[in-house]
Amino acid sequence: MTDHKAISQTSERVGAGGNGGLLLLLLLATSAVGAMMLARIEYSPLVGVPGVVLIALSVFGLAGFYSLQPNEGCAITLFGAYKGTDRNTGLRWVLPWYGRKKISMRVRNVTSEMLKVNDKGGNPIEIAANVVWRVADSAQALFDVDDYQAFINIQIETALREVTRHYAYDHAEDGEPTLRADAEIVGQRLKEDLQDRVKVAGIAIDETHLMHLAYAPEIAGAMLKRQQAQAVLAARAMIVAGAVSMVESALAQLSERGVVELDEERKASMVSNLLVVLCADREAQPVINTGTLYG
Repeated sequence: MTDHKAISQTSERVGAGGNGGLLLLLLLATSAVGAMMLARIEYSPLVGVPGVVLIALSVFGLAGFYSLQPNEGCAITLFGAYKGTDRNTGLRWVLPWYGRKKISMRVRNVTSEMLKVNDKGGNPIEIAANVVWRVADSAQALFDVDDYQAFINIQIETALREVTRHYAYDHAEDGEPTLRADAEIVGQRLKEDLQDRVKVAGIAIDETHLMHLAYAPEIAGAMLKRQQAQAVLAARAMIVAGAVSMVESALAQLSERGVVELDEERKASMVSNLLVVLCADREAQPVINTGTLYG
């Protein structure tokens, strides 16, 4: 896998933004003074020039204001050079010639498109995942990738395809985890793989979960029959095990209580009859024996 640390060129640092409330009061006061000077221009023409300058400076200063909400940042640049990120909320201000680019640091939730991929056994399946992520480093997100939102969407699909091929849908060999039975293990591996892929963009992955998992339509019918056959075999095995236990208990109790003396042939016949009754799909039909076992 590519070492993303070698690709990253930028890391976030504290920006140069200042408190905008104090600057706003100062600019209002400056514009008020300028307006008063212009109002006295007919009495003293010389005060007109400073008045115009003060008002122009006030209007120019207004271009430096911006506001930030909680969990929002603003990357500050100067002629293309990154100067830092301002994360302080409220009304903020920088010199008007500084560039500003806002970015949300809030937690985001995305569900991938349903993908058709092959599992470890080569069976085509449909799978989708839900990913909870957020921007952890604004500088990397804005300057190290072209479009960080499109970037993570593509990486989610890539990571999901990569992780899926390491697990079977179900019935893995040697007790290996499966997509169906071990969703938490698969989700954790997906999280780790995805985190390694998107760290170049300054993105942190908080949670990953499988949202949809099914066999592809072309094999769904065959796989359903296989699951049904396995369920029937498992049920039969349980029924036979229980029947054998009941027959053993019946023979032991008959022998202990001396209800009847059974030779080996009669025991074999009794075992056969009991197993047929206990393991049959339908209710047993009683048969009255008017003779003896030996004819």
